[in-house]
This record gives sequence, C-alpha cells and structure tokens, in this order.
Amino acid sequence: MELDLRPRKIDVYIVRKFISTFFVALLLIIGIVIIFDISERIDDFVEKEAPLRSIIFDYYLNFIPYFMNMFSPLFVFITVIFFTSKMAADTEIIAILSCGISFHRMMVPYIFSAAVIAMFSLGLNLFVIPEANKGRVEFENRYLKDKTKSVGRNVHYQLSPGEFAFAESFSSWNNTAYRFTLEKIEDNRLVSKISAETAVYDTTKGTWRLKKYFIREYNEDLTDKIRSGRQIDTTLALSVKDFYWNEKTVATLNYRELDDFIAMQKMRGDANVKFSLIEKNNRFALPFSAFILTIMGVSLSSKKRRGGIGWNIGIGIALAFTYILFMKFSEMFVHTDTLSPALALWLPNIVFAVITAVLYRMAPK
Repeated sequence: MELDLRPRKIDVYIVRKFISTFFVALLLIIGIVIIFDISERIDDFVEKEAPLRSIIFDYYLNFIPYFMNMFSPLFVFITVIFFTSKMAADTEIIAILSCGISFHRMMVPYIFSAAVIAMFSLGLNLFVIPEANKGRVEFENRYLKDKTKSVGRNVHYQLSPGEFAFAESFSSWNNTAYRFTLEKIEDNRLVSKISAETAVYDTTKGTWRLKKYFIREYNEDLTDKIRSGRQIDTTLALSVKDFYWNEKTVATLNYRELDDFIAMQKMRGDANVKFSLIEKNNRFALPFSAFILTIMGVSLSSKKRRGGIGWNIGIGIALAFTYILFMKFSEMFVHTDTLSPALALWLPNIVFAVITAVLYRMAPK
C-alpha cells in the first residue's frame, strides 16, 4: 500500500515542533557550555593577555559551529525523545493513529525534519566549520596552548614520482631539517642522491639552503660522480608547513582542499593520511546519523509509559552518548590498522541502524 505523502496539518505540527525544539535546545546548551568554558579558560586569557575582540570573534564565534556539529546527534536524539514522549503522554500519538494515519505515515514529517538537520550539519561540515576552525585553531595556538608541534623525527616524503626526501629531525625554532637526504629514482634505479648536514628553509624565497652537502650522481655503468660544498640553494616541492600537519590542521581544510591534501599525502606515503581520512569520512557519517537517531527516538518514545517522559529522556541521553563515544572509539580501529577509515567511521551508523530497524519493527503500529 502506497503512502499518501500529501502535506497535512499534522506534518506541519510535527516539523515545527521538531525543528524549533532542536534549535532551542541547541542554543541553551551552547550558552551553558560557553559559560563553563569561560570559567575554565579565564586564567589563560588573562595570562596571555588575549584581546576581548579576539576572544569573542576569533574563538567563541568560531567555536559555536564546531560545537553544534560535534554534538548534533545528542541534540537530535534528545529533541525527538522529549517532544515525542510528551505527545505520547498527552495521548496525541493515539489520536493520530486513530484518525487512520499509519505509523509509517506519521514518520514522514520526522524524516523530513531529520533531512533538514542533516543538510544543515553537512553544510556546516563542508563549508562553515573548516573556515571557522582556522580562526579557532590559530587563537588556541596563540593564547591557550603551545604552538603546533612539528611532525617529529624520521620524516620521509615522496615529493613527486621517483623523488624522495628524508630528514632525521626537524627544528621548529629555526626551520631546519637535520641529516637531510634527497634521492631521485628512475626505472627502479637510483640516479642521484643529495645529502646535507642541515637544510634551512628560507620563508621569504621559499627555497631550501643545504649546508655541508654532497651530491652523488650514478651512471648506468655503475660509476658515480661526487660533488660537495659548504652550501647550495635549491627549490623543492616541500615547505616548512609540511612539517606541521596534524589532526587539527585537516579540520581547517574545506572539502576540495581536503581531497587534494589526501591525494598529496598518499603520493608522499605520509602516515598521517589516516587523520585526513578520518576527518573526511566523519564529515559525511555524522550528518547521516540524524536519520538513524530520529527513527530510533520515535520508536522508543511513541508509546506512553507509566513512568512518564523522564524514563524516555534518560534512555535517550544514554543512547546518544553511547553513539558519540562509539564514534570516537571507532577511530582507534583506524590508528591500529584494524579497519579502513571508511568502514571504521561508518561502523557506528551501521550498528545503530540495525538496532533502529529492530526497535522500529517493535514500535506500536
């Protein structure tokens, strides 16, 4: 039997209750979180002499989209549990079903509202939050904690096909790579190798100055030619920023920049590509959770309970936090190379989708 999808007054009523309750709850919680965050960081603001304008516009204004998106599954679930339980307690659900509207048809405005929230979350993820994170991360590095640390020791990158760079260590104080090596390989044969005691990056020219260098060029007849000198300047497809990429850096990249960055990291053989893949998959998996948690919330709260809505809200909060913790825990499967980033980040949605399907079948019809 096909569903009658023509708009009805009950659809408008449910959509209005869903969307309004969601954003009101969001604003209230954000206000509370900001108050607690100020009380926790006030000493850092005073000690680092952070300007009030920067605190408001660079940090908290950019903090709001990040926080809204991070806890959107919690807000969606609590919102659905709260107003649906209230409708059930006021026997509104029974009245809707008694008018000939099936449980499946009643879910239509819920799904529509979930789609609006999912698109809102996806828009934040792809366009708003990366730009906001630039100001937030810059503020945190300047006023709240130490500057972003370098990637550490034994850095190995493929700069281009057949061109490999290696640095034993990198100092952020003087932009210097120590024990630097550049190798060129053609047809599985080492063509040349440049070794330098240090490689200093010139931020004005965008070049590297190799000091105490040796250049060895290999011929096909296995003979080689060696040149050396005190210093030489060279241009490489490598900048000082490449030594500072981390999980916070990828959060500042929009979708196209993130795709380009992932392609570059894969080409270079950068082990930190896992952070980029986690970020990319998380940007799509999190908005999709709005559909799963909405259906689960309605399935759990559409039946009138003797204990009132308090029991439903308690269950909702527990399940929502379980989902968020599952999302964070699933990232460990990527770091341990147990699962691919795509499967690991979508695993919570898969598991909760199965649970939701079971609850939906058990829900009152």
